[in-house]
Amino acid sequence: MPDTQARPLRAFAGHMRANQVDLTERWMKAVFHDTELTEADRLTYEQLSDHVPNILEEICSALEEQDFDQVEPAIERNARKHGKLRWRQGYRIDELVRELDLFRQMLAGQIVEFSEARPWFTRRHEERARHFIDEAVSFVTLTSIREVVSERDRKIDDYTGRLERANHELTLKQKLVGDLYESRMQITRSVVHDLRNFLNVFSMALQLMARAPAKVETALALANRQATDMKALVDELVEYSVVLGDNSQLVLERFELRELFDELLASCGPVIEAKGLRLVHAFDPAIGTIVSNRLKLKQVALNLLTNAAKYTKVGEVELTMSLHEADEWLLRVSDTGVGIGESDRERVFKEFERATEEDVPGAGLGLAIVRELTRLLGGRIRFDSNEGEGTVFEITFPLVVAPAE
Repeated sequence: MPDTQARPLRAFAGHMRANQVDLTERWMKAVFHDTELTEADRLTYEQLSDHVPNILEEICSALEEQDFDQVEPAIERNARKHGKLRWRQGYRIDELVRELDLFRQMLAGQIVEFSEARPWFTRRHEERARHFIDEAVSFVTLTSIREVVSERDRKIDDYTGRLERANHELTLKQKLVGDLYESRMQITRSVVHDLRNFLNVFSMALQLMARAPAKVETALALANRQATDMKALVDELVEYSVVLGDNSQLVLERFELRELFDELLASCGPVIEAKGLRLVHAFDPAIGTIVSNRLKLKQVALNLLTNAAKYTKVGEVELTMSLHEADEWLLRVSDTGVGIGESDRERVFKEFERATEEDVPGAGLGLAIVRELTRLLGGRIRFDSNEGEGTVFEITFPLVVAPAE
């Protein structure tokens, strides 16, 4: 365009730049009074003006240079920021379009006012100025809408991800509830079965005392044995409930493992030998002080020893503690008992399961307790068994248990 024709548009751009504050306030006043723009009433002056002054400045530069391409990158940046901010402020797309259309109308009104006061600003100049303004505002509107849609899609993707995670967690929790229900039914069946047996024997003892007074001592001995078995059942249930319900932080202490080993021998030796079994034991002197939870370690060992004695009729029970690696030690409990069949190996650590069909008192929780405590103490458990020959349990523990984060 010849300079004589470009000069009026530069003058118009200079006029708008000089009145930029006034033009911005006019536009904001029109927005505030527009009944279709409900979200604008909640915004402050700074929030509403946003990047509009910067966009107005770029439009003035386009009019001066007679080239929209030069200012397009800057207008795009400001338009994207404008769209993103309006999305965060709760604007709907129709409100965003309406707001920018008011901006275009205000600038179109400026063209008319400027030309009426300046006869040299011809209709051709008006059309040229309107062309640049319409192109710029349309570009701002389209870019802002795209940004709003992108923000909305990102939010939808975020919500979708959260929903999928929530559904996954819900599925897991539903499975957990189902598992808990099944566990409750299993313990109910197990306890009812044992209690029925106990009561049947009690009934037999009472009938024996009633029919044969001379056999009172025999009947009382039978009843006492049943009472002892019933107490073992209840104690096992209480122990497992305490293990599962303990949400407190793991307390670690430094102690000599040999002292715990000797304590286990003193407490379990008489019980095992009373069944006519031998207690074989060995302690590796290379193990000194360890850092762990002494009571939980004792609980693990006692459960394994009790379980071994419970399922062993003849032979021996073995307890050994040895250094495994530089930073680990091994607890080994073996027996010459009934062993665990191939079909029972998958369920041996499950709650309320027993490794054999024998009528052994208890709820079948001993190994479930061992598994949970081993996990808490950072251990790894494995076992090997042959039906009719015996079982070996080996648990590897760290010499120093890492504190929970």
